Amino acid sequence: MEVRRALTCVFISVFLWTGDAQDSVPDSVLNCCEGDVLFLLDSSGSVASYEFFRMVDFLKDLLLPFSLEQDQVRVGLLQVGTEPHLEFSFDTYSSQDGLQAALGRTKQLKGDTNTVDALLMARNQVLKQGVPGGARSDLPRVLVWLTDGVNPGEVQEPMARLREEGVAILVVSTGHGNYQVLREAVSPPAEEHLFFVDIDDINIISEELRNAIIEIIRAERLQVKSVTSTTAQLEWRPVLAGTGYYDIQFGPIQTGQTTGTGGSSTSPGTGLGPFQRIRRPGDASSANLFGLRPDTKYTVTLTPNTNLESLNSLHATFTTLPVETLSTVSVSESSTNSVRVSWGPLLPNLIQGYTLEYSALPTGPLRVVSVSNRQTSTVLTGLQPDTQYLVTVSARQASGRERAMTVKVCTQEVLPALSDLQLTPVGSESVQLRWKGRYDGLRGYWVTWERGQSQRSTLYLPPNQLSTTLNHVPSNARVCVSPVYQTARGEGLCCTA
Repeated sequence: MEVRRALTCVFISVFLWTGDAQDSVPDSVLNCCEGDVLFLLDSSGSVASYEFFRMVDFLKDLLLPFSLEQDQVRVGLLQVGTEPHLEFSFDTYSSQDGLQAALGRTKQLKGDTNTVDALLMARNQVLKQGVPGGARSDLPRVLVWLTDGVNPGEVQEPMARLREEGVAILVVSTGHGNYQVLREAVSPPAEEHLFFVDIDDINIISEELRNAIIEIIRAERLQVKSVTSTTAQLEWRPVLAGTGYYDIQFGPIQTGQTTGTGGSSTSPGTGLGPFQRIRRPGDASSANLFGLRPDTKYTVTLTPNTNLESLNSLHATFTTLPVETLSTVSVSESSTNSVRVSWGPLLPNLIQGYTLEYSALPTGPLRVVSVSNRQTSTVLTGLQPDTQYLVTVSARQASGRERAMTVKVCTQEVLPALSDLQLTPVGSESVQLRWKGRYDGLRGYWVTWERGQSQRSTLYLPPNQLSTTLNHVPSNARVCVSPVYQTARGEGLCCTA
């Protein structure tokens, strides 16, 4: 009695379905799905040639609307005969033109109905695609068995193993095979995954079978791409076929926050901060989010809205990138006891303030200076002359994070001026020079004098020599002595001979 009810329902549905199946395919099938679908086609001698080619034409019509790509739907075909034959694997075709041509070239095997061996090969095909950690390891896998129902063999155990390993099984029977065996083979619910139909009317179930496959491999995933510090791009599979609209809500996740009051909206009980809402038309498959906070975790919900049916909302979370709140630190205006430190960029909306820590190398005491978030430079004073300092600038962000950069700077050495230069004539063209100038860090003295029109002589003396005699110095010649230090000359003195 149970078999009769099932057959009656199916044949009634055959008379109710009318029209060309391909014309009734909604546009939403395109880009709708991600997964691997393997067809197990009975190609044995029990299937008449006419029936075989009708089943092949049925597959061509069934698969035509799907988008075939590595990140979408992949299709394989395995024929059942005395020896199973893999007509093509999942990686063979990535376009409908190639798939349709391959189906058109498919030849019947004839021979015995060795479904058990074919199922073993099918298991190897579908399971090797789901290697843990692989690119498609988390995608659904479907086995669709097309059979005339005659002598399928002991398929219960291999079918059960496939179901236990996560493979969804659907069956289309064009004959009057063992209903109980076929019912046990399919994945529940059997009333949605088991089809009995006369071979002449097989195209009538195209849409129903296609929808059953889509329900298993539909890609209900909201992807977030191209995330920056203030923007993000959303991508999803279109499911509205140009009708209705997509409602998108997004906001930062703030731990412990509840429903907001006042002017800002929050999601109650979810720990969300103020959220924004945008709307995209029903033919859209992407949206750009702007004005996001840097270095912040966001949640986003996409809800398809249509009057025809109720569709599930999609959810995703992502974290924006941190801003380079401190990208440059430089030093200028260095003197013997001070230096100006500058930094950037100026981001008063993101930065609460800056801290400068500096100490003389190698083991000087640490000193700390704090400045406001609207300053991009400050002068460090009270430094030791001719000393190397390590300066660290830290930007305190509103999120609690800190960004720091370190730079080394040297103060200038003290360059004392020369004092008490005296010139004493010791001959018609000779003068004796005396001066005072023994200082720490002194490297020597630089003496220059005029020897005639446009002629100048120079002389370098060691630091312990405080006098010298110059010859061939003409009358009224100008003589100068300057102290020489490690980095520069100090201020000298000049006299006229």
